[in-house]
Amino acid sequence: MNGQFSGKVALITGGSSGIGRATALAFAREGAQVVVADVLTEGGEETVQMIKKSGSPAIFIKTDVSKSSDVEQIVKKTVATYGRLDFGINNAGIEGAAAPTADCTEENWDRIIGVNLKGVWLCMKHEITQMLKQGGGAIVNMASVAGLVGFSGLPAYCASKGGVIQLTRAAALEYAKAGIRINAVCPGVIRTPMVDRLLGGQSEAEAGFVAMEPVGRMGTPEEIAAAVVWLCSDAASFVIGHPMVVDGGLVTQ
Repeated sequence: MNGQFSGKVALITGGSSGIGRATALAFAREGAQVVVADVLTEGGEETVQMIKKSGSPAIFIKTDVSKSSDVEQIVKKTVATYGRLDFGINNAGIEGAAAPTADCTEENWDRIIGVNLKGVWLCMKHEITQMLKQGGGAIVNMASVAGLVGFSGLPAYCASKGGVIQLTRAAALEYAKAGIRINAVCPGVIRTPMVDRLLGGQSEAEAGFVAMEPVGRMGTPEEIAAAVVWLCSDAASFVIGHPMVVDGGLVTQ
């Protein structure tokens, strides 16, 4: 820990596992007070216990980011507990059911867009409101390479992540002069529970995912967390509205 975020407060949605958990742990190592939000209580509480065992403060708040009332409450509880909000990491997301565009159900579409895109917008809406009161902050939205290139069978997921990138750009322009830096990260194929679900335990499917990566392997949640930490740091003070690709070269092909 170098303490670059000492005295600051980070809110991480989707913090029960994968990239969200790795990010929460990374912010704690940098000295931040962490709020973990997720619809999954067991995993979220487990992340908090991991942080506390390392000697850093953290709380868990059960949250469905697709619900405005839930999102409003996590920001209010964060400020009530720690007095401020410096970093908003809007990571919560779902892959939904895989199906071609014509076979994607309306229910599946609405759920994916509701969590992945509307959820990010709701989080920013309330995070920005608090940060304007404080005079600044940093927000990182979790997009995906699926927002930059197409993936067959995941139309709603691709649409949601493309939307996150454009939402990030629009908001970044609106609040740059207010001292709020807003960026996004676009992970490639990362070894997470979400990717494990897509693989379904099939070795051939895993080999196919690995083959997509020029680097010859999947990425790790910790590699994405490192990018998020950097975007929130003073080292990235001139980086605004950027969809940072961290993908092992996938979209460069």
